[in-house]
Amino acid sequence: MAENTALKSYLMTRRSVGQAFLREPGPDAGQLEELLTIATRVPDHGKLAPWRLVVFEGAARERAGERLAEIVEAREPAADAARLDIERRQFLPAPLVVGVLSTAKEHPKIPQFEQLISAGNVAFNLVHAAYALGFAASWVTRWFAYDEEAAAMLGAAPGERFVGFVHIGTPATAIEDRPRPVLGDIVTRWNG
Repeated sequence: MAENTALKSYLMTRRSVGQAFLREPGPDAGQLEELLTIATRVPDHGKLAPWRLVVFEGAARERAGERLAEIVEAREPAADAARLDIERRQFLPAPLVVGVLSTAKEHPKIPQFEQLISAGNVAFNLVHAAYALGFAASWVTRWFAYDEEAAAMLGAAPGERFVGFVHIGTPATAIEDRPRPVLGDIVTRWNG
C-alpha cells in the first residue's frame, strides 16, 4: 500500500477548533448523513454497534440550552442571569452538535469497557469526518454528559451515557497548535 501523504499530513496537524469559533455554514442533510456514516466505521468487536447518536441542529440547539438552564435554575435558585446564559449557550454557536452515547451492554465475551472505547472511537471518527468534509470540530464533555437528569433530557436512555458532544461548523479563525507530549516521556518498550 502506498503512503497517503494527504492523510498523514492531516493526522500530523489535526487540532480541535473550540466551539466558540465554529460558525455557519454547517453540514447540509447529505453531508450530515455522510458524517454519521463515516463516524460509525469504527472497531466494533462482535458487531454490537454499542453506541447511538443524537443530532442537535437548528432551533433544537437553543431548546436544549433552555432546558439545561431550567435544570440549573431548579437546583441553584441563586444562579444569576450570567450563569443561566452559559447553559443556554452550551450547544451554540456551532450549527451542528452530535451527542455520542455509549450503549454498552453485558456480553459474555465483549467487556463493557471495550464497547465504551468503541463509542469513543465514533466520537473521534466524527471529528475526522468533519475535517474530511471541509468543516472543523470540537469534541467536548460538560457536566450534562455525566448528570443523569440532564443526560436523559438530552436523549440518553437508561443504561446509556454520553461519551461526548461533537460540535461541527465552519472555523471562524485559525487555531494555533498546542505543545504535544514528548514521545520519550510517554513511550516505553517492553523487554520481558
